[in-house]
Amino acid sequence: MDIKTEIKRRRTFAIISHPDAGKTTLTEKLLLMGGAIQVAGAVKSNKIRKTATSDFLEIERQRGISVATSVMTLDYKGKRVNILDTPGHKDFAEDTYRTLTAVDSVVLVIDSVKGVEEQTRRLMEVCRMRAIPVMVFINKMDREGKDPFDLLSELEEELKIATCPFTWPIGEGSRFKGVYHLYRKDVRLYDPQKTLKSTELLNTKDLNNIELRRIVGQDLINKLKEDLELIPGLFESFNHSLYREAYLAPVFFGSALNSFGVPELFDSFIEIAPGPAALKTAERLVQPEEEKFSGFVFKIHANLDPNHRNRMAFLRISSGRFERNKIYYHCRLDKNMRFSAPATFMANNKSTIDEAYPGDVIGLYDNGNLKIGDALTEGEILTFKGIPNFAPEILKEVINADPMKAKQFEKGLSQLTDEGLAQLFVQEQGKRKIIGTVGELQFDVIQFRLEKEYGAKCRFQLLPYAKACWFGSDNRAQLEEFIKRKAAHIVFDKNNQAVFMAESDWMLNNSRETFPDIRFTMSSEFNI
Repeated sequence: MDIKTEIKRRRTFAIISHPDAGKTTLTEKLLLMGGAIQVAGAVKSNKIRKTATSDFLEIERQRGISVATSVMTLDYKGKRVNILDTPGHKDFAEDTYRTLTAVDSVVLVIDSVKGVEEQTRRLMEVCRMRAIPVMVFINKMDREGKDPFDLLSELEEELKIATCPFTWPIGEGSRFKGVYHLYRKDVRLYDPQKTLKSTELLNTKDLNNIELRRIVGQDLINKLKEDLELIPGLFESFNHSLYREAYLAPVFFGSALNSFGVPELFDSFIEIAPGPAALKTAERLVQPEEEKFSGFVFKIHANLDPNHRNRMAFLRISSGRFERNKIYYHCRLDKNMRFSAPATFMANNKSTIDEAYPGDVIGLYDNGNLKIGDALTEGEILTFKGIPNFAPEILKEVINADPMKAKQFEKGLSQLTDEGLAQLFVQEQGKRKIIGTVGELQFDVIQFRLEKEYGAKCRFQLLPYAKACWFGSDNRAQLEEFIKRKAAHIVFDKNNQAVFMAESDWMLNNSRETFPDIRFTMSSEFNI
């Protein structure tokens, strides 16, 4: 096929949510519908009964949470779909934020019982900032939750976006029977399935259908008819342009666990979600239809296969066609690279590919040359913009608990912090190693993976620092004086950039007043 045809086939999106809203369960059901898996993992009470396909780290399987973005590729109704299942826990929000630079749209999952939660607001702010089109799936309608009208009003008020219901629930809680499709004007009822693909029981446009009345009950049909009369006057009708411009969110109701409402969501997504879009670089706007290849790294994962110590860089293709064994230009290192085994994913299961197109997310085996934000091209220098490296909020010294495993300790720290979820700083005085994160749980993950994947043990000691600030100045004399006077509080990140560790806001403000020509920033930014 030609490149334009391939681009039209692509749909690349992230599934995002507050923890426990049902994001991973929904991902499983989409994979089940697409035939990518035959049995879905059941997630209950935050414990994995059968391992969820998209949770492939051992710590994820043990704790029943997602701590890293999973990439899954499947074909569905003629489209090549790339699903990125992101962590919901706020301690791993950085991974989610970076993933959002690599997708063309998102599906936001809302718990019908809890409604809009803290992480939901944060995620929506990022989507709004990047103008990413959003679909909403209101999950867990089989539980006693909030009224559908109240939920939509809450979405509009809390997330500052207009809503457009595409489906409407037939009953709620224990009486939830399925959904009515507002645009197809039909009801498709399925048998509830937690692990297998659902079978369609009924497909009708007639709300007076005898079989529908038998399964659903006349009182729920009457309630549905009443709701259908109210909806047009309360909510926006669908406008494709407003959705693509991220002003309007189509909303779907359902129960991912029982597979209700999922087919309606996936089928509508295939129809209306955007394909690969143009991406901004510091030099110019990159169009997907361009003949020459370009792409950027948005995620690094160490030990994707612990048996082989594979380091994998996740690359979003921005333009042109990527070809296996072809030589590409690494912009930051100013060198050529060749990739003999590029891969697509089904979580931790990989398949080698010969080519890929804009919108695709592929994995590149790497020995340390690639970093988050790096660009690969066919010779042109491009600097993609947008992925922040957040200032850590918790800083701890990491101490090797087994001196006999010093080499494994050093290697593990280096590779795990390459992933971007934690930052490694080195203090020249005493060569102390400091780990900075935005959440406490990340320290548990580092400790767990360091032992399980590298055979090294560590312990952490909390440090009296409240802020980590990157700094710079055009006033060389003032910069040298600052470094001299604050030597005990200066560390260096992995790019050998100097970072100031402030013990309090007062200390930082005092430094700003004393050294007015120095610029302090709360984040460094990857090339992207």
